[in-house]
Amino acid sequence: MSHALTPPAASARRGSTPLILALGLAAMVVAMAQTQVVPILSLLGADLHAGAAGVSWVTTATLLSAAVFTPLLGRVGDQYGKKRTLLAVLVVMIIGSVLAASTTSLGLLIVGRVLQGSATAIFPLALSVIRDEVPQEKLHGAMALVSSTLAFGSGLSLVVTGLLTQGNHPDYHSVFWFSTAVSALALLAVAFLVPDGGKRTGGRIDFLGASTLAVFLVLLLLGISQGHTWGWSSDRIIGCFLGAVVMAAVWVLVELRVRNPLVDMRMFSHRQVAFTNVAGLFVGFASFAQFIGISYLVQMPERLAGYGFTASVLRASVEYLLPSALISLVAAPVGGLLVRRIGARYTLALGALVGVAGFAWLAWGHGSTPNVIAAGMLAGIAIAFGYASMPALIAASVPLEQTGIANGINSISRSVGSSIASAVVTSLLASKLIAGLPAGVPPLPAESQFTASFAIASGALLLTVAVALFGLTRVSRPALVAAASTVKAEAAAEAASDAEVELDARV
Repeated sequence: MSHALTPPAASARRGSTPLILALGLAAMVVAMAQTQVVPILSLLGADLHAGAAGVSWVTTATLLSAAVFTPLLGRVGDQYGKKRTLLAVLVVMIIGSVLAASTTSLGLLIVGRVLQGSATAIFPLALSVIRDEVPQEKLHGAMALVSSTLAFGSGLSLVVTGLLTQGNHPDYHSVFWFSTAVSALALLAVAFLVPDGGKRTGGRIDFLGASTLAVFLVLLLLGISQGHTWGWSSDRIIGCFLGAVVMAAVWVLVELRVRNPLVDMRMFSHRQVAFTNVAGLFVGFASFAQFIGISYLVQMPERLAGYGFTASVLRASVEYLLPSALISLVAAPVGGLLVRRIGARYTLALGALVGVAGFAWLAWGHGSTPNVIAAGMLAGIAIAFGYASMPALIAASVPLEQTGIANGINSISRSVGSSIASAVVTSLLASKLIAGLPAGVPPLPAESQFTASFAIASGALLLTVAVALFGLTRVSRPALVAAASTVKAEAAAEAASDAEVELDARV
């Protein structure tokens, strides 16, 4: 038999702090790729002489690229090795960052952002490495810490972007040079600190399944992300959504017929995995609603709008958003501890309840700076607990060889939730404007629209509580025990087969 449980000596080495730090740094690259351009979209438009519709593709391109590459690279990592796939993705991220940092063309910048979008696959790959290398007693805490770097990295990226673009002559190129440097550092950390271990399934890559899944996700996310720009009732948006429905059906048919599918359809019939992805959708919605809602709210000119705090991009990032990112980093180990003590589903429910309170506070108590910061920190705790719980639920529900693709699908569910949040909040803020503003002042949303946005996010987390308590079930076996049982079952099956062959020979 080639299967074997990790020996104690290897477990002690693989559970070391350097491994977790290297994977956490790599996961921060994911957050940077997603959020680093959000504060400088207007600067990009001015420097590249592009309109709002053109500049919006700087963010949309990354989202669509992530939808294509995340499930594919998660499966590639399962088949051919997580470390080598991680290294390849980081190299592509560096190439995309250098291209974005050195170009003055909107078209080439979008190409660079497409390459950067592949970095989203780093997170599920990192979780797969943790499941392979970290002993069971440290597994949930390690997953929680690496997951928390997503929220922390988002806050840090916003602060750095604000700092690098201050002054009378801001230069967006410096933002991408910074992401190049961090990506290169992550590449070195993974190369020297992450072992090249874990089981490799081998086999062929299901390119047909990957292609049909990519087309389905691109059509879905394109419709969601461009709905406000193109018009929700336009032919293009309706066509995107109808096409997404058709391609979803085609993808399912393909995966049911091919010999080695990209995604085992039985994964979606597994109650634990299905409801974890639903929870990911809601948590992703809440996460982006917090970021975009607070960012817009605090930058509202108080003298003209009658609310807001007239904050700059840098102040909005440092004073209002960074505390939430920092509390997420602190709350993540607590979430990992709670996963071990009370279980992942109850940790998810507890965090969601905290988030319900935080968003309700934001909805009806956003009139002062301390209220906004404190409520945002409650939302940050909710996101951290959610990120700590979902990988644990996935790890306990799928075989080792499907960890990468399962976490990749969960990452996509969060991305879809974030895209829906962006579309909902943007549409709400544009649907009701303040009347009677002076000539030359750009349209400003009514305060009630922020209240509605935060209330919807609170409702999303309330649904997460219901999913955790009534949709998810108690997991009775931890991941390593389940893996050991699988190994024993395979050994028993092989022994039985050998005995049957011997008996036939005797007969």
